Amino acid sequence: MSDINRRTLLRGMGAAGATLAFTGLASASDGSAQYLLRSNGNSIERRLRNTDFALRHELAEGDVAVVTGPADAADELAGVRQVSSVTRDVTVELELPEVDAEPSSTPGEDAALRGLQWDKDLMQVGDAHEVATGEGARIAIVDTGIDLDHPDLGNVNADLGRAFVANDDVPEIGPDDSGYHGTHCAGIAAATGEVGVVGMAPEAELVPIRVFPADGGATFGDILAGIDYAAEIGADAANFSLGIPGVQQPGADINKLRANVQRVFQSAVRRGTVITGSAGNDSGNLQQGGGLTLPNSVPAVITVSATSPADTLSFYSNYGTSDIEVAAPGGWYETIPRTLGETGEPGDIPFPLNGVLSTWPTTLSSSVGLAGYDFISGTSMAAPQVAGLVGLVRSLDPSLNANQVESVIKQNAEGTNGSSGTEFGAGRINALNTVESLR
Repeated sequence: MSDINRRTLLRGMGAAGATLAFTGLASASDGSAQYLLRSNGNSIERRLRNTDFALRHELAEGDVAVVTGPADAADELAGVRQVSSVTRDVTVELELPEVDAEPSSTPGEDAALRGLQWDKDLMQVGDAHEVATGEGARIAIVDTGIDLDHPDLGNVNADLGRAFVANDDVPEIGPDDSGYHGTHCAGIAAATGEVGVVGMAPEAELVPIRVFPADGGATFGDILAGIDYAAEIGADAANFSLGIPGVQQPGADINKLRANVQRVFQSAVRRGTVITGSAGNDSGNLQQGGGLTLPNSVPAVITVSATSPADTLSFYSNYGTSDIEVAAPGGWYETIPRTLGETGEPGDIPFPLNGVLSTWPTTLSSSVGLAGYDFISGTSMAAPQVAGLVGLVRSLDPSLNANQVESVIKQNAEGTNGSSGTEFGAGRINALNTVESLR
């Protein structure tokens, strides 16, 4: 998962985080193996009759399917009529790093939480809300779920929420948060400001799509099912702050999944859903040698790098002209020493307040003593900034297709010349510029 634990800096690695780590090949709850396949034609379920395989998800308008069945039987599945390719699905799991640094200062109990949202100030969100607040837009968060009881997330549509989890150890919670990550991303995109913090699109509707159990891993098949469902319900934006750690090389086995990812995402975009994804936290160059990450490095995704309070690339963020569309505040500075206050400039924001403040599950403790709120940094925090901005754009002009929405956001970003900056792509997003361009 593309975020960085609020109190952790792993020196010498260039990035840290609650990342997705491979835990093995994916299996369903009954122990059967899980596969992703491409299908030339509809009715894959009918074609699986009288075989040892069962359909879990049919995605991308019938072009991709998630299927369970015997292990080591890919060849048998490939022999099913009109199946063009078969790939064994993988499971990825959250890895939380150990605490390495303590906060240098914390806000008081009576702090004005909006005043701690430096990220929204950089993007001129307050002024943008004089023009648009996201009313009428729908934003799906494909993640760990969303805290359904949070006072700043009263705009969550729990009825539309879904859980796509192969081995669900908490089925009773449905789309509620099985961790914390989805709640934090949701607040960045669309917190209402009822109590503590304000999101980019505070009057947009949020839809929680949970793809993680409380303990264990998510499968690629379920992540793709979440994106497909977001398109099915007409979400204006679908944010997934998820990604495989490291910069993958073109010949890596994991890249066999790329074609299926691309098909599902392109189908969602055709249906009008803008997909926003985090660039990853490996300080990696996604340009040299054909490096890429999944599921971010496909053309249908607005891939977002992370910036600091000083409008510099955050030290952990991946970069590369070939992949980065835009940048958005993700927290921390361009170096670890500046992040910790060991070096820096007058006016720098101290650690951990130079992270991104957002909503936090009310049942979990906060590292800074603010119940229901916490600071995290990572490209995970950058992506939902853009998802919220999609909500503002669509609230002003619902007729724009997904590609047009992306173009408007890029054209009104700032900080780069042109649209091919290595670190920021078209630039760091600016909410006020964007909404004013549509007046």
